[in-house]
Amino acid sequence: MNIYRSIKDELTELWGGGKGKSLVVIASGWGVLLGARMVYPVLLPYLRESFGLSLTVAGLLVTVLWLGSALGQLPGGILADRYSERVVMTAGAVVVAAALVVVTVAPTPLALFLATGLVGLGQSLYPIARITILSETYPGRIGSALGVTMATGDLGQTVFPPVAGVLAVAVAWQAGIGFLVPLLVLVGGLLWVVLPAQTPTESAMDTLSAGSARYVIGELRRANMTFVAFILFLYILVWQSFTGFYPTYLVEQKGLASSTAGLLFSVFFAFGVVVKPIAGAAYDRIGMRNALVLVLVGPVAGLVLLPFVSGFVPLFAITALVSTMLGSGAITQSFLSDAIPDDIRGTGLGVVRTVAATLGALGPVLFGAVADRGYFDEGYLLLAVVLLAVVLLTLRLPRAAAS
Repeated sequence: MNIYRSIKDELTELWGGGKGKSLVVIASGWGVLLGARMVYPVLLPYLRESFGLSLTVAGLLVTVLWLGSALGQLPGGILADRYSERVVMTAGAVVVAAALVVVTVAPTPLALFLATGLVGLGQSLYPIARITILSETYPGRIGSALGVTMATGDLGQTVFPPVAGVLAVAVAWQAGIGFLVPLLVLVGGLLWVVLPAQTPTESAMDTLSAGSARYVIGELRRANMTFVAFILFLYILVWQSFTGFYPTYLVEQKGLASSTAGLLFSVFFAFGVVVKPIAGAAYDRIGMRNALVLVLVGPVAGLVLLPFVSGFVPLFAITALVSTMLGSGAITQSFLSDAIPDDIRGTGLGVVRTVAATLGALGPVLFGAVADRGYFDEGYLLLAVVLLAVVLLTLRLPRAAAS
């Protein structure tokens, strides 16, 4: 009964006061954007064949996607602080739609890389504005609101990759990307219509200057962001390396059919739909340190076991075990939103996420180079070591940062 009442109270807080409609649209947009990004790993074998890419170059393509997703977050955060989140998020959806059109008609690898970078840049406009508007809408419930939004992102990552795989087999790989374009245009329209028209508020970033930059850096230092940003960087390195090559690994090393590999890849994100709201709520109740350790211990074991198992059922179990790492995003981003002062929240989030995600984007190309040299299995063991380091570093966080 207490669990039922707790769930009911959470839903009432999230939906009440007319806030639910905005949450649904923001979350849906995030789901489509992440789904669009995650069709790349499923289609990577087709792209390798069409453009003659090695594993290392294919890893570089994924790195370009993630690098674009990182580099635009700081400008996106500054724009969210100075202007309307509605404008920033709508622009992100439209840019990604246009870039995907270019991807489908790319005549050369260079055109493919440039368009893929633009996909990442468009997607990068969305995350910070999403967090800042949710922080304003749900003070005291940011963990739950962000957990729901990120779970919807995983729903998109669960549904769209297998659809892309089926279309690639039945029609062409271009169809596996092109079907997302009208959905992104629809998302852009809904964001513009449903989200309230916002007026710019007073911000420390109203003027771009050396003084404002020093103020932002000083506030981030006071909030203990350097240590948290390093933890975030290591996690992003592991997550992007794992997701970037997991379907390819299942096909080339475990002997699964492409459709089966796509299914397991979707299973990974399907568990995230459940894990992320729970992780976000856990952050609200027990703090960052305890919640983060809980969601990362299982993935360490899963990554260690992965090279030594085969067959659909054992791989399904390993995929489910590793998937709990998806809950860390709801925890770390909620902490960052709470810890950074209101007047620089968007800019501060942009700085931390851009630095961490830019460095973390090196993961796929490095992992691809390791795999190209015949060390695919060892690469996943290395990821387990890095994730274990994240757990140990998390345990060193002061208790004040965990509450």
